Amino acid sequence: MLQKSNLALKENSPYSATITREQFLFYEMRTTAKLVCEGLDHEAVAERIVQDNLFQYPTEKSVRKMALACLRRLDTMEDPSLVEAIAEQPSDVSKQICLYAMMRQYRLVQDFMLTVIGEKYRKLDSSFGKIDLNVFFQRLQEQDDWVATWSDSTITKLKQVLQKLLVDNEYLDSADATRLNPVLISPLLENAIRADGQEYLLPAFNCLS
Repeated sequence: MLQKSNLALKENSPYSATITREQFLFYEMRTTAKLVCEGLDHEAVAERIVQDNLFQYPTEKSVRKMALACLRRLDTMEDPSLVEAIAEQPSDVSKQICLYAMMRQYRLVQDFMLTVIGEKYRKLDSSFGKIDLNVFFQRLQEQDDWVATWSDSTITKLKQVLQKLLVDNEYLDSADATRLNPVLISPLLENAIRADGQEYLLPAFNCLS
């Protein structure tokens, strides 16, 4: 019975803890995007990644799973020019677009980047610490019955993934940093977001105008 009710909560929630497995994956996303840009279809991309072990993972099963996860994430952007940019642009631009793809795919990442990071930029508040992550998850657990069922270890892992996401994209200098850096959005990404009518996502990239 409990399993059934948890399943119903999961189905009715926009949130998922999948990023504990499917993390930022910059190297994997770039590798996958390059193959997509070669004109391969999704199945052929996954096959190539598995056959040549392009992700350098220990088991074949995990390689295929992650290849498909990367393809799904690229698909969420619905923009071939951004997939091409992930493949070909300098890593700082490419990483920023990968972060955008995560925001499009995972409501958890989007809410965190907007309600925590975007709000801090809006308020000119550059402080950042564990308390910000704690408050974010506390609010989320109060608002969403499915998130309220997540274990402490899952929440801890999610906090680590989000913090690493900020370090990977140079919002923070390190996991111990207590100040947010004033990031600059790539014009390429800004134009794509505006063209897609997704301006509400811009504050996550310190773009407030």
